[in-house]
Amino acid sequence: MLFATALLLFCACSRSKTEAFLPGTYVNVSKGELSQADDTLEIRSSEASNFIINRRTGFNLIREGKQGKREYEKEIWNVVYDQASGVLTETRKGRRITIFLDSGFIKVGRRKYIKQ
Repeated sequence: MLFATALLLFCACSRSKTEAFLPGTYVNVSKGELSQADDTLEIRSSEASNFIINRRTGFNLIREGKQGKREYEKEIWNVVYDQASGVLTETRKGRRITIFLDSGFIKVGRRKYIKQ
């Protein structure tokens, strides 16, 4: 029992500051000439340096200056955190997610997601 407790404490302490920061909800709101979107990423720990991201997007296409009907998309991403580079990599499409720990946000490509 004592060994199991010590092992649990060691595992909890060995997680990097970044890995401890990552779980949570991140939001991006964007509007352009052709669309308006609200994008939410929910990140949760999986195992070791792996995370699962649930992405939910609500968007409206804009045609001839008129906003269209609200549409929705959902995706689930499996990502791996590389401690050496400090980057998350999505396993299916190779998306790279950059972490800005001190500023409280992440970036997927050029999109900035702020932690809530």
